[in-house]
Amino acid sequence: MKDEFLGTIRVAPLLPAKQEVFLVEIKWHVAAISLQGRTWWQTIWEAREAIYGGLVGSTVASHLRCGVSVHTLSPPTVRIVHSGHACNIEEERYTERVYTIREGETLELTCLVTGHPRPQIRWTKTAGSASDRFQDSSVFNETLRIAKIQRHQGGRYYCKAENGLGSPAIKSIRVDVYYLDDPIVTVHQSIGEAKEQFYYERTVFLRCVANSNPPVRYSWRRGREVLSQGSDKGVEIYEPFFTQGETKILKLKNLRPQDYANYSCIASVRNVCGIPDKNILFRLTNKTASPTIKLLVEDPIVVNPGQTVTLVCITSGGEPTPTLAWVRNSEPLPEKSVLNGGTLTLPAITSEEAGVYSCVANNNVGNPAKKSTTIIIRALKKGRFWITPDPYHNDDNIQIGREVKISCQVEATPPEELMFSWLKNGRALRSSERMVITQTDPDVSPGTTNLDIIDLKFTDFGTYTCMASLKGGGIPEISIDVNISSTTVPPNLTVPRGKSPLVTQEGDTVELQCLVSGKPKPIILWSRADKEAPMPDGNMQSESYDGVLRIVNVSREMTGSYRCQTSQYNGFNVKPREAVVELIVQYPPTVEPVFTEIRQGISRTFSMNCRVLRAHPHKVLKYEWRLGNRVLSTGLVDSRDETEYNVRSLNREGYGEYTCDISNEAGAGRCSFLVTGKAYAPEFYYDTYSPLWQNRPRVYAFKLQWTQMNPNAVDRIMAYRLGIRQTGQQRWWEQEIPIEGVIQKGELITYNLTELIKPEAYEVRLTPITRFGEGDPTIRIVKYSAPINPHLREFHCSFEEEPICMFTQEKGDDFDWTRHSAATRDTKYTPNTGPSSDRSGSKQGFYMYIETSRPRLEGEKARLLSPTFNVAPKSPYGATNSAYCFSFYYHMYGKHIGTLNAYLRQKGQAASDSPIWTLSGNQGDRWRQAKVNIHPTSSFQMVLEGIRGPGIEGDIAIDDVTIEEGECDLRNLAPPSATHIWQLCVTLLLALFGLRR
Repeated sequence: MKDEFLGTIRVAPLLPAKQEVFLVEIKWHVAAISLQGRTWWQTIWEAREAIYGGLVGSTVASHLRCGVSVHTLSPPTVRIVHSGHACNIEEERYTERVYTIREGETLELTCLVTGHPRPQIRWTKTAGSASDRFQDSSVFNETLRIAKIQRHQGGRYYCKAENGLGSPAIKSIRVDVYYLDDPIVTVHQSIGEAKEQFYYERTVFLRCVANSNPPVRYSWRRGREVLSQGSDKGVEIYEPFFTQGETKILKLKNLRPQDYANYSCIASVRNVCGIPDKNILFRLTNKTASPTIKLLVEDPIVVNPGQTVTLVCITSGGEPTPTLAWVRNSEPLPEKSVLNGGTLTLPAITSEEAGVYSCVANNNVGNPAKKSTTIIIRALKKGRFWITPDPYHNDDNIQIGREVKISCQVEATPPEELMFSWLKNGRALRSSERMVITQTDPDVSPGTTNLDIIDLKFTDFGTYTCMASLKGGGIPEISIDVNISSTTVPPNLTVPRGKSPLVTQEGDTVELQCLVSGKPKPIILWSRADKEAPMPDGNMQSESYDGVLRIVNVSREMTGSYRCQTSQYNGFNVKPREAVVELIVQYPPTVEPVFTEIRQGISRTFSMNCRVLRAHPHKVLKYEWRLGNRVLSTGLVDSRDETEYNVRSLNREGYGEYTCDISNEAGAGRCSFLVTGKAYAPEFYYDTYSPLWQNRPRVYAFKLQWTQMNPNAVDRIMAYRLGIRQTGQQRWWEQEIPIEGVIQKGELITYNLTELIKPEAYEVRLTPITRFGEGDPTIRIVKYSAPINPHLREFHCSFEEEPICMFTQEKGDDFDWTRHSAATRDTKYTPNTGPSSDRSGSKQGFYMYIETSRPRLEGEKARLLSPTFNVAPKSPYGATNSAYCFSFYYHMYGKHIGTLNAYLRQKGQAASDSPIWTLSGNQGDRWRQAKVNIHPTSSFQMVLEGIRGPGIEGDIAIDDVTIEEGECDLRNLAPPSATHIWQLCVTLLLALFGLRR
């Protein structure tokens, strides 16, 4: 009879105490229900109990499949497993997990999650110190991998999983990085003398230090003799309070001849993580002494720029021979410096290389010796002058008969070598009663000289020149001319008409101008008048000799008031004259978002919003929406400073780039929206520990698993384009993987890659395809993992190769299983029994079966043994994670079908007579899948036993045997067949009504 869809019952349990939300949707078909030997009321009762107890995933799925689809929403759970080069995993107090690893090894932590929809994973780190925060980043991947881990990368690592249901699941593990540096021995001496006794004591302390984690333990040897507390009266080994019980310091009291020997300090971390002990040797003699040095240079050293300076440092004492090093203040030595032992050469020295240079000698005995010298580079710069009218009269002008003072200032290095001389009209000028030349106190105004003209006369008008030079020579002189005449007048400062306020646009070059009159014209100082802020050049004040402040690439932050004022330099030393210039910078609107990608499917409705953050002027803002070159909408921006465009039903012509230009007098700001129907990239699922493998000499297979990111954002994904190529090759081999139905968020999709060549690695590219076209691709690397005595993670065998995946026939059974394919089957085979193809439907594919023709007798057994597997290693909690899913496909068709049994055989345990799975009788001409959970505690084998039935039409076949870590998903078993559909429906309805009451 043809299957006929009769109806749907949606059952929602009324029990509020259940934490797992589920919805059972039962669809039935005629000839689609099998009671498997049960009465119809037994099946209904089991369904009722399953619904009442929340056991939807097992009982209902296995006994009432009839098209059952169970959509289970569950919050995330998470656990952290490790691989890589862990030294140890242990539990500390309060169940803290500690992962120990040696510095330089590879850290690998994997976050295994469950939940539906599939949770998003995020790795973060909180370090032991506040300065290290995992580079303020997170890793969005199941596996966190840090190659060549360093000590500062230790700390607590958190894995967080969330899928929008309940609270996020968070697990953490503390990573402890172990290391041991080379030890260092330092020696200190103390010399004391009793005044009233002829007694002289000399005590030596040997201190050993090594950086390590965990804390280091020290031991001492003298020659080959192990030193311990009390073994020698002249030796003390003590533990200062700050060493927390670890022996570090060896004290030799009142040195004796036998104390002069070789001492070894051995640092050990007890071979944890395989870190070997490290030791250092120190030879103590009667000549052992701390270093002393001499500098064969003057202090300070004064040189001219461009000269070569050589600094020589020699050791004058110290045993062992000290090492010499040169340092410059707290800065590195100049790049062009040449260091040869204790000699430091600085060729073509510059003023930037001036400073204090120190020679340091160290031999780990006593304190290092240090001597320093200062290098000074001669220089003259910044010559300035100012004129001071008679201070006794309230007048800024120069007048005949009154006093006037001319001051000259120069910056000199070194200041004590600075010399001044004065000229009048080119002739030398000497100090006299009316022309008084003085040099200001260096502490008050360094580098300044004054010329006081008493009782100014007409004959005193002229040009006065101030000459500055250094005693050592080699530096050009600086000359400053000052004109004193009837036209020498104080300055005046004004802003030209139309130059304030000054309006400009962002990005332009603008000149702020103040007109200065007077003779001589002083330097103009520019600063911000409206706030304490630096000028565009970064200084608080900017100097101008012509009164113009030029600003290149003006920005909106430069809007404000600018003050120009006269300085006393190169002008009159009088009250400053000042003026203010207003600068207004116009700039186009700043908008957001600048760019947004919107992914939508056909016929969807959505909106786009463009917001103004700031603009000047802000009064009138216009907007214009476009799709490509087509204008969609124009107008004025509303009071909320934003504009919105709505797409009510997206069509194919609606895909493209939408722009919104918001403009003012200064220009326009643009929001861009790229509307596309491209699907998001898939996310590869990395929880599969190793590839599928078979015992085939040349090829291997790999289970590719992925989830789709935001599958409902665009149109339905119809297929994936799979591209694969060997790493290093250019050409891709491609095929399409069709997808039936709608992909749900978090749904795990699986595809087996086969015929991969050992041991090559492959680059795999996966691209989703919708009606719109191709979406974003994702690429990963697939690597071969050799299955040499593996810890069992995953095993799959389809019997395609003659070695049959290392399966073996048991010697003590009655007959053997046979490897077979429909394409090579004998034409005289027994009809009405056995499969016509392998599990995949291929007549060329192979499977294993028992041949029940004569001379086989009823009850005879054939046993097939799997390879021996090691269980997964112990978890950090000490228990063995031994949950595995054993599954296979079976074909049991014929009226004489006997029994198929599956056994779990464990190493060191007696064989069990009870099978973990059994089935008897005719199951129809089709392949069915069996799944069963196993929990081995030691190395194990699976045994498949076929028992002959009463006649020749009893062939039993198996195919695609799989063992995977973790519990079985029993919801996906193939539905059995059944009859009595109307009794089932009526009784199920009655049971549900009883539940509601």
